[in-house]
Amino acid sequence: MNTTPLADAASTAHRTRLLNDLVTDHTAALLAYAEKALSDRHTAEDIVQEAFIRAWRHLERLYSTEGSVRGWLLTVTRNLIIDRMRTATARRESVGTENSDLVLPDHSEAVLISIETTSLLRHLSPDHREVLLHTFLCDRTIQETARILGIPTGTVKSRQHYAINALRARATRSGHAAAMN
Repeated sequence: MNTTPLADAASTAHRTRLLNDLVTDHTAALLAYAEKALSDRHTAEDIVQEAFIRAWRHLERLYSTEGSVRGWLLTVTRNLIIDRMRTATARRESVGTENSDLVLPDHSEAVLISIETTSLLRHLSPDHREVLLHTFLCDRTIQETARILGIPTGTVKSRQHYAINALRARATRSGHAAAMN
């Protein structure tokens, strides 16, 4: 089937929007996962970038299946980490760890909790969600978060308090209690 240049451009624009949404929604979680496994921020960034390249190559399949997009991305990231560690071991290099026999544990439960938490976070206001992302996911202090967002520290504390209470209430109502423990 022939496609016109206009149809190709529309398809590319759609694919680009899908990828941008993936990057926006999942970069922080993937980077935290890779950095924890590797103990090296720059290598973790490389791994996450490669995971998104693979997502770009498989967008149709990724969005046509009934699985979790984040689960797929975490699995790809995990496999890339293992490949990087094997390559480093073969070259007798270190990738942020002295233990060359490192075996990554199965993170399926963590993936499920991450999916549940993401679902819960979608119900927060953007201001509340932004404060939680800075304080918990990026591990910033109240003062750092206030400076970055350009708001008073009291506002950060208040938004964090109300966001956590809203998450707990929604988690209890929807049976996602594991995500809040």
